[in-house]
Amino acid sequence: MAHRFFSSRPTNRFSARFAFIFTLSLSCTYLCYSIIFCRGTIMTNQGYEGDRCPPSKNAGGKKLLGNLENCASLEVRSALDETAAQRGSSDPRDQTKAPASSGSHWTDVKLGNMSVAQKYGNKKLPNALIVGVKKGGTRAVLEFIRIHPDVRALGTEPHFFDRNYDRGLDWYRGLMPRTLDSQITLEKTPSYFVTTEAPRRISSMSHETKLIVVVRNPVTRAISDYTQTLSKKPDIPTFEELAFKNRSLGLVDTSWNAIRIGMYILHLENWLQYFRLSQMHFVSGERLITDPAGEMGRVQDFLGLKRIITDKHFYFNRTKGFPCLKKPESSSQPRCLGKSKGRTHVQIDQEVIDQLQEFYRPFNIKFYETVGQDFKWD
Repeated sequence: MAHRFFSSRPTNRFSARFAFIFTLSLSCTYLCYSIIFCRGTIMTNQGYEGDRCPPSKNAGGKKLLGNLENCASLEVRSALDETAAQRGSSDPRDQTKAPASSGSHWTDVKLGNMSVAQKYGNKKLPNALIVGVKKGGTRAVLEFIRIHPDVRALGTEPHFFDRNYDRGLDWYRGLMPRTLDSQITLEKTPSYFVTTEAPRRISSMSHETKLIVVVRNPVTRAISDYTQTLSKKPDIPTFEELAFKNRSLGLVDTSWNAIRIGMYILHLENWLQYFRLSQMHFVSGERLITDPAGEMGRVQDFLGLKRIITDKHFYFNRTKGFPCLKKPESSSQPRCLGKSKGRTHVQIDQEVIDQLQEFYRPFNIKFYETVGQDFKWD
């Protein structure tokens, strides 16, 4: 018994020592792995810190507009949230889509969207074009529609599809303002409507492009066209001399561009070879003056926009004989078109006007029938 007792003690001592060493080694191994893992995590976090999206100050439980998945989109949302908070709305979508009674509301949202688009938007080919007609009221339509927060428009006429087509679509895209995915890109060049190659070229860019055509009594349009030219070239022949090959016989000179532009149906037939009539919207230049809100309401409908631009945004300038946009709070002046808009026309003999009305009548009637709208020019 004594032998068994004494012989077991070294074994127990060895086992205890082995257990101690084993436990110590496990502890050291765990410590080393912990240090390595923590170091890797810290470095990873530091490496991606610059790619994190800053949180929205007013995010709360609000829904994101659409499925915004990148940093730019999240910052866009943050900017819109701040705009909404400043205006006292619980949802910035209300600010973007709902008209305000004061007039400053839509101005703030428009400026906010422009700022965000300029920072995070992309330059895209236009979704819609104002293609005509010259002296019909295209500048007014452009200036009126561009106050909509979901529209961004090029201010100058690029003349891409008539004069600069050889520069290519990349050049054309580079001219466009930056827009968000929810915004429409728009440009205006009135000469497209009478350019034979324009419909085919625009269709090659996109079959789904929406086209806006502002039309006006062709006689009044021709006189306005002549008045503009006369202001630049005072030594040109009289209107009557340019308009007629032989006035006594009533032979109108259709080679004169001021006359030919007003033969709308001839140009429209060319466009209908490439576009559906449903892709074209015709604005009345006369109603644009007498009822700008009504005409712009129909333009907004055509573009798929909510009607934000209403009669609350317009007033009639008696001096210019043309509607202007009411003064926003951010400006000291109302927004009217330039000095060349609303200029007094050259006085034309009534007999000349009557002769031209007779000349245009068959063209007008066919135009009315084709577009399904009576513009009452006769």
